[in-house]
Formats: sequence, C-alpha cells, structure tokens
Amino acid sequence: MTTIHPDARIGHVHLKVADLPRALAFWQGVLGFQVTHRRPGAVFLSAGGYHHHIALNTWESAGGAPPPAHHTGLFHVAILYPDRASLARALERVLEAGVALEGAADHGVSEAIYLRDPDGNGVELYRDRPRAEWPRAEDGTMTMFTRRLDLAALLAEARPAPPPAA
Repeated sequence: MTTIHPDARIGHVHLKVADLPRALAFWQGVLGFQVTHRRPGAVFLSAGGYHHHIALNTWESAGGAPPPAHHTGLFHVAILYPDRASLARALERVLEAGVALEGAADHGVSEAIYLRDPDGNGVELYRDRPRAEWPRAEDGTMTMFTRRLDLAALLAEARPAPPPAA
C-alpha cells in the first residue's frame, strides 16, 4: 500500500455559500481571517498572509439553502490555533458575536470548540497539545478520548495575566 508523504498538509478549503457579505461577516468579522483576493462571486481569505486558507464562493450556491441533515458533504473544517491563549481569544470573539456553540471537547491530543458558520458548515476551532503530552497506551498507541472541555478555564487564558504586585 502506498502512503502519503509525511509532510503533506491540508492547504485550504473552498466553501459554497449563499451570501458573500454574510459569510464574510463570520469568517472575517468573527474569526478574523483577512481577505487576500476577490473575484466575481468569490472571496479568498487567509491567516498570516498565506495566499488563502478559506475560499468562499456563490458560483453554484447564491441564495441557496444548507444541505439537509443525514446527507453526505463536509462535516466540518478545522482551524488549528498555535496555542491555548489564541484558541481562548477566538472563543471569546465567537461568544461576543452571539454565535452558538454546538460543543466543546478535550480529546487528549487537542482541545476543540464546535460551531456552524451562517451557511450551516461545521467549524472546529482547536489547538493541539504538544505530542509529548498526547495520551498513549503502554504499547505507544495513541488513546484519544472525548471529555468535557472547561470553557471557563479556557476563557481565562484569553485575558492577560495581572501585573505582579509591587
């Protein structure tokens, strides 16, 4: 069996949306992605100046409805944050924008927040723990799990530490 190169990565996702301004209000306004390019019926967004991580288009979906439940399609797109504080700040922005959470989980290897964009696409905001901290069985295999994520403790990470007492 052939295996993929170990340095291969998921580069970007292209989402069909019903309304570009509404989608931009979420992807740019709430999550903070930056617009890198516009084309008729499409907008390309990135973090950190990459050409694009997310593309939004209305080419086949302008005014459309989300796909119905129990059909195939995208389950979610996962946005990886570099650290817990960055994930906490993202959660803070999501809550301030009034976006409903669908779940929050500690998977041992990562901490994740689940929600939906305005077009019903699943979105996971997460951070990985360092590999040395991943839970493993005695034989070295990874033992992921799903436990409740303490959102209050995560949100506390979004606030800067108070200055030391004088």
